[in-house]
Amino acid sequence: MTDTANFKREPLPLPTYMQEGPRKVLLHSCCAPCSGEVMEAMLATGIDYAIFFYNPNIHPLKEYELRKQENIRFAEQFGVPFVDADYDRDNWFERAKGMENEPERGIRCTMCFDMRFERTALYAHENGFPVMTSSLGISRWKDMAQINDCGVRAVESYPGLHYWDYNWRKCGGSSRMIEISKREEFYQQEYCGCVYWLRDTNRHRVAQGRPRIELGVQFYGKDDSPLGE
Repeated sequence: MTDTANFKREPLPLPTYMQEGPRKVLLHSCCAPCSGEVMEAMLATGIDYAIFFYNPNIHPLKEYELRKQENIRFAEQFGVPFVDADYDRDNWFERAKGMENEPERGIRCTMCFDMRFERTALYAHENGFPVMTSSLGISRWKDMAQINDCGVRAVESYPGLHYWDYNWRKCGGSSRMIEISKREEFYQQEYCGCVYWLRDTNRHRVAQGRPRIELGVQFYGKDDSPLGE
């Protein structure tokens, strides 16, 4: 396994509102692999933060619980508060109606980010967090501009609440995400969680003569797969 313990971190560059105000952040986490580097970077910078796990897009329930428990396990190592929000899957499917066949990075993904960030922003507002951010943008599979637009839109309803749009991929962040995942032997999901994306990907795989995605079987550091979500 890769040892990241000796990596010398530089403090994160902070926006003005964090330099002049409290360094208190609500981190929306999509999964342990994506949030691991974000968590360690914020801890090294002296940021007081809590994890908000609200991801009703992840199906089936067994997959959702596995990803959540991995995130809880890592948070407990650092004593970071973990907010386990409602699964709320029925609401997600209701909002996804009519978008079942939209492509990845399209309007269904925008709806999904909006839904998750709306709930994150509400919790931040009600619980005294002046800043929120998300681990979603560290994944190379995601459109960072699309994610940031949704984050900015979510905080507009709450004066004084900021969305921190830091590029977590910068300065080797993407590489350390993988290193930490291998060190911790995190569960390595092969899809974002959306059943429609899983359906389309499996169709594509079958057409190419490749096996369907298997759930709950791959873990970083235990095979040769380079990347998860």
